[in-house]
Order: sequence, then C-alpha cells, then structure tokens
Amino acid sequence: MSKNILITVSGPDQPGITSRLMDILVQTNETISDLGQSVTHGLLSLSFLVKPSNWNNGDTPFIKELLFEASKMGLNLSYQEIADVDQFLPNSEKFVLSCVSTDNLSASFIRDISTILASHNINILRLDNVNPKCFEALEIITTLPTNIDFSKVKSELLAASTHHKVDVAFLKDNVWRRSKRLIVFDMDSTLIQTEVIDELADRVGAGEKVREITERAMNGELDFDESLIERVSTLKGLSVEEMQDILENLPFTPGVEDFIRRVKSLGYKVALISGGFTFFANALKEKLDLDYAFANELKIVDGKLTGEVEGTIINANQKELLLKMITQQEKISLEQVVAIGDGANDLPMLSAAGLGIAFHAKDVVRKEAQQHMSHGPMTTILYFLGISDT
Repeated sequence: MSKNILITVSGPDQPGITSRLMDILVQTNETISDLGQSVTHGLLSLSFLVKPSNWNNGDTPFIKELLFEASKMGLNLSYQEIADVDQFLPNSEKFVLSCVSTDNLSASFIRDISTILASHNINILRLDNVNPKCFEALEIITTLPTNIDFSKVKSELLAASTHHKVDVAFLKDNVWRRSKRLIVFDMDSTLIQTEVIDELADRVGAGEKVREITERAMNGELDFDESLIERVSTLKGLSVEEMQDILENLPFTPGVEDFIRRVKSLGYKVALISGGFTFFANALKEKLDLDYAFANELKIVDGKLTGEVEGTIINANQKELLLKMITQQEKISLEQVVAIGDGANDLPMLSAAGLGIAFHAKDVVRKEAQQHMSHGPMTTILYFLGISDT
C-alpha cells in the first residue's frame, strides 16, 4: 500500500537548506506533493510531504540521506507516516485576518482572536509577521467551515479590535485581494480631519447649530439632502476669501499623504467623492494628485455665498452611482475598488466596493460596513491590501 511521509526540518535558518534537501529527492527519484516553510526569529520550520517509491519503515535510502544532510547543516529532521492525506486538505475558501496595531501586538490579543476563531470552528493554517522589523502587523490565514455566521464572527472581532485597539480586517484570500485598482475616499472626517461645513458655519456664528445637524446626519438620523440645504442656508454672505483661509488650514488625516503617494506609485487610481463642496474637493484633488473629484457646488455671487446649493446633491445614492461610473470609465470590476468613509451617507458606496472600510467611523457605520479601522493611521489600509507600508 502506498504511503505518504511527512518530513519536518527545524533549526537555525541559512541559505541553501531547501535546495540541498530537494536535491536528495531528485537524486532518489522521489515525488513531493506538498511543502510549507516559515522562519521565526531566525529559526526555520520546513515541512514537506513525500510519496515514496519504496518504503520500508524508514529503512529507505532517501530518508537516510535526508537525515545525514540535515545533521551536516545542524538541523533536526523527523518523519512520520500519514495514512489519510485528504483529511488535512482544506475543504473551504481561505480567508485572511489582517491585524495591525500602532504598538506591539500582545499575547492577550492573539489569545482572544484565536479563541474567537476556534469558537466558530475556523482553522488557522498559517500566521505571518508582515514586518520582521517589528511585531505590529500579523496575517492569519484561515479556512472556514460551511454555514458560518459571519455577522456573529464580525461582531466578536469588532469587540476584540475595540478592546485591544488593534485594527482587523477579515478578507477573502482570492485574486481580488491583491488586485485592487481604485481607491475612493470620502472627504470630511476621512481624507481630512474635520467637517468643512462646520468650519464654514463657525465663520458666520452658526457653528454650534450646524455641528449638531452634521452629527445627526452622519449617524443617519436625518435626511441628508434636507440637512445639507438647511446647513448651507446658514452660510449666506460668507466670502470666498474666508473659504480660502479655511482651505489653506485644513488638517489632513494622519497617513493620508503617504498612503496616496504609495498607491499612486503602484498604479492605483484615486478618487474623492464627497457630500462636501467642490471649492475644497477640487483644491485637494490638485494638491494630492487625485484622478477624480466630485462634490456639491455652492452658489457664489459677487464673491459671497448665497446660501444655496447648485445642481444635483451628492448624497448616499449619488456617491454609489459615481463610484460605479468611475469603475466603468476605468474598465475595472467593482471587486477592484476600495471605498473609505466614515458617515451613514457613505454606506451604499462602501457596500458597492469590493472592499469597503469604515474609517474612524460612527458606530452605526462600523457595525454595517464590511470592514472597519478605528485606531491606526490611513497607511494601515496598505496591510489590508497585502502591501507593506515600509
């Protein structure tokens, strides 16, 4: 009866180990059917599965040669028979749990995350420290059982993320994960660290009233169109000069400029779709070298705001439509789109994208969005895309 032999090699890592061991299998004409290797802090763990042409309980030429070669390299080698290989094969799609912290990942975080996965019968295939220079980003490769309750898993992962202040994303490990081509940003409280309309309202003495309406609108408590018209009406008489002063002092969200620079260098297109205003969106498009910018048009007469919005209001539905329009223009799939936003009016856009991320968002948005991040800078998203930020 044919056997399958699992060979495990461990010890100090060095160049040439795999080459020398595989050469023995070539010379003895053995068949290899699986292989996995990892290095943790300079220590190697290498395993490979062999279906030997002739097996005599270890008294076999290729085993003797492997043991001898491993000993010469200062490595430990062990082997065991595997009767049923099929029982170890994954029977479902792979998912990646990407975990990114602004500090060292703790044992308690890894315990809690692995406990959540185990409680849902999610099997861990591999754990990879993404950046060997530190222990702040970890990828956990998993397989999922059938009939899994994704909403419950997400809820528990969200709770662990909040408790440990570690951003996590649970992503299908398929061809689309590393083939994103378009990043779509919301502007206010996402690309920049403020709500522009609140800053404008401060200049006319209506800041407190407008901030309250903005907060309720972003939480989905008010109709966006009606709330926007009401807030803009308070801005009547504000000068373009004051708008320019606000523009020049807008604070970027930490990591935004580095994030955009990195993805642009990799050939991504970047768009801004905002419920804010073109006066600011177009200026940010030029400053950050964005490819698209869409926002609401404030009516200006004689250098001052009239308190009115011109044209179609960019609300939640319009954001989704514009995102889809850009994908058609770029001739890409929605699976290749990343959408990033913080408010309830971003949810349709986040849902339409292949990867929708609630960024430092309101609670209602975090719970409904596909993924969320609430602790690190914008560059954290690079890890979710399988890109190191180093």
